[in-house]
Amino acid sequence: MSRINRAGITRVKMSNLNVVKGSCLCGAVKVSTTSTNKNIGACHCNMCRKWGGAAFLAVECGSDVSFEGQENIGIYQSSEWAERGFCKNCGSHLFYKFKQNNQYYIPVGIFDNSEGLVFDHQVFIDEKPEYYSFANETKNMTGEEIFAMFAPDLSK
Repeated sequence: MSRINRAGITRVKMSNLNVVKGSCLCGAVKVSTTSTNKNIGACHCNMCRKWGGAAFLAVECGSDVSFEGQENIGIYQSSEWAERGFCKNCGSHLFYKFKQNNQYYIPVGIFDNSEGLVFDHQVFIDEKPEYYSFANETKNMTGEEIFAMFAPDLSK
């Protein structure tokens, strides 16, 4: 069942799951997920800034993400551990995905609805250039802190 709110934004509710939808700029690729985190993060790493010209603002969506128009998705293997997806037609950034666990981070602007989202953390803060700054109070983590979070536990 679809529901359109006052802003004209569609949210589809299937049983107890909210399906959040979005698309690229040209509409050739559509994305949907039932697993959006309400917290928006900004990545300031050099690679993300080269990819989009600025910080990458994204929502963690887990692995429960589906795409329509997959023939229009290009994949760039940006590192040993992650890949980035983009629309082959319009160039819109579609996702950053960890290869190991298929964890998707979707650019927040892709989604049709941003209601209830909160910008609450920034990563690779040590790589952020001085020429911009966000006013929000956020949790800030360096690249070293991020890599330590995802490092394998060698004590086992």
